[in-house]
Amino acid sequence: MASWSIAGSLTPEPADRRDDLLAPPVSRALASSDGDQPVAVVEIDPGLAGTAEFCAAYGSPLDASANCVVVAGKRAGEVRYAAVMVLASTRADVNGVVKRLLDVRKASFAPMGDAVSLTGMEYGGITPVGLPEDWPVYVDRAVADAPELVIGSGIRGSKLLVTGRFLSSLPTAQVIEDLAH
Repeated sequence: MASWSIAGSLTPEPADRRDDLLAPPVSRALASSDGDQPVAVVEIDPGLAGTAEFCAAYGSPLDASANCVVVAGKRAGEVRYAAVMVLASTRADVNGVVKRLLDVRKASFAPMGDAVSLTGMEYGGITPVGLPEDWPVYVDRAVADAPELVIGSGIRGSKLLVTGRFLSSLPTAQVIEDLAH
């Protein structure tokens, strides 16, 4: 088991031993991964799932938190979705970089109901692990280079601890320079 310096006051456990702390698509994705990258899970108060609240309550550094946002755009009547991973201290360039990557005229955050129903995850806990197989996962270079990160687990009652390398190795991940600012 890896030692996680970003866990703050929480006790990390191997994610593959705590299905009860993962959304079903996340659990399935982790079970089918090759397991060469450490992934831990920590149980939290669901009311503290927001990044700022989580960091303040548990002593995890803000600069080690990465957010996953679901973005949608239309092209020829077809809605295209993507997940975007950026550090919590930055903002995704949705109408610049992401719009070009999706090849759409306009990109925006997907409506909450769509994001929840399409991912099988809880709003505020959506993670790139276990997303629909046809969605690209755009990973900002700063996220990809991070040695340790706190991300969602698919539910609001826990967080995953991963490496940037793990996120970069997801099946549809693409590391993008200047995805965030």
